[in-house]
Order: sequence, then C-alpha cells, then structure tokens
Amino acid sequence: MAALSPDAILLTGRVAVVTGAARGIGRAIAEAFEAFGAQVAVCDRDKPRRDRDQPRRDRTDQGKGGALAMTLDVRDPVAVEVFARAVAERWGRVDVLVNNAGGTFHAPFADVSAKGERTLIEENFTQVTGMIRSMLPLMGAGASIINVTSSEAHQAAPGFAVYAAMKAALESLTRSLALELAPRGIRVNAIAPDALPTEGESGVRESMPAGEFDPVRVPPLGRLGDPGDAAGAAVFLAGDLARFVTGATVHVDGGIHAAGGWRRV
Repeated sequence: MAALSPDAILLTGRVAVVTGAARGIGRAIAEAFEAFGAQVAVCDRDKPRRDRDQPRRDRTDQGKGGALAMTLDVRDPVAVEVFARAVAERWGRVDVLVNNAGGTFHAPFADVSAKGERTLIEENFTQVTGMIRSMLPLMGAGASIINVTSSEAHQAAPGFAVYAAMKAALESLTRSLALELAPRGIRVNAIAPDALPTEGESGVRESMPAGEFDPVRVPPLGRLGDPGDAAGAAVFLAGDLARFVTGATVHVDGGIHAAGGWRRV
C-alpha cells in the first residue's frame, strides 16, 4: 500500500451518506465532508432550514457540491429504499455511510410503554441495520461505515435504559460487521460522543427532573466540545488516514469515558 501523504486527509471524489443531518452532529459531519471534498447525500425527517417551503418526502435537491437531500423517516423501509435508489442513480456507489440518526426521551424504565420501547429500538437500532442493508450493495473495497453511538453505550444511563441498551447493541454490531465485511475491504467503526451540546440534547436535559441522576456535565478536559469535534473524528474514520482502523470506537467526549466515575473536584 502506498505511503500516506498530506492529501490522505481529503475525501475528494468520495460519495458520503449521512443520516439525521438537519442539525447537530449530523449536520456538522455533512458540512465537514463537503469541506474535505466529498459528494454528500443527506436525509432527515426534519427539513433543513432552506427547504421548509418545499414538498415533503421524496424531494431531492442539488446543492453545494452536487449534494442530494431527502426528507424522510429512517424508520420507514420504503423511504430508505427510495433514498438508496436516488443515491445509486446519482453516483452509482457509496464510499462512506454515517448512521447518525437517533433519539431518546427521559423516563424511568417502568414508565416506558411498549410503544415507547418499540420507538426507541426502531429509532436507535433497527433503522441502522436497515440503512446498512440498503447501502451495502453500493459499497466496495475501501468503503467506510461509521455508526454514531453515545457514551451511554459504555455506562449506566438511569432514565434512558432502553436507549442505552440500543446504543450498546449498535456498538456490538459495529464490531461484528467489522469482521463480516473485512473480506470485502469495508471498514466499520463507531463514534461515541458526549459533552457536545446540541439542540436535541439540550431538550432532553431540560426534561430531566431535579434530583435525578445526572451525568457529568464538564469532562476532564475542563470544557464542553461542539458537534464539529465529532465531525473531525468522522473525517478521520472516513478517509485513508484510518485505512487500517476497523472495529474501533472513537470516544469524542473530552475524557469522560476514560474517567469512569472519576470527576474533578
């Protein structure tokens, strides 16, 4: 294999798919991929701000760098297949798939209804397996799958038990697929973010009752990060700098995972 050069950080000419890209970490990743030269296809059930007056569902849009944008629910298998066909028609391949879409709500485990549990499972796990199955036929040697999990995949999460279980399942899936897809030259890794404030994360925190368990707000680095920090890890995992990295989880959390129960006083 050729020696690395400074250009190895670039994603020029690669086709990248990012789910849940209307805001937060997904949007930051999509914008970073474009900045590093990729052709980007994004989807989200929320319309990007520039699209709010446009028809819903199967709309496609050519934007910066020939980007493709579709408004859909990733839990809908039919909509996902339509999205995959649109990507195939536009570029004929996928070089990077980032499964970022997901969500949760705060509730004691005993108060989560069967419907609520199904929603959490579909939103954080089964939609990922469905998206991977839809995109795999378009992926070849050198491709990269990046699953966005959470610190909750690696620690207890009272009030978010089912969500944390699904993120742990996704982390396990990442390692299993890394082995299954290795013969095809496809790498599979995960990013586990924490302490990166976003609109969605802030809303969940505000719903948590006072006096409940609360995760550490300030990580060992002494400051919060932002969605761009997760985007930096995604750029690394998507490109040739990580060409020998598979089955790994990058913790983008300012040291929270490493600290375990330790916290600065």
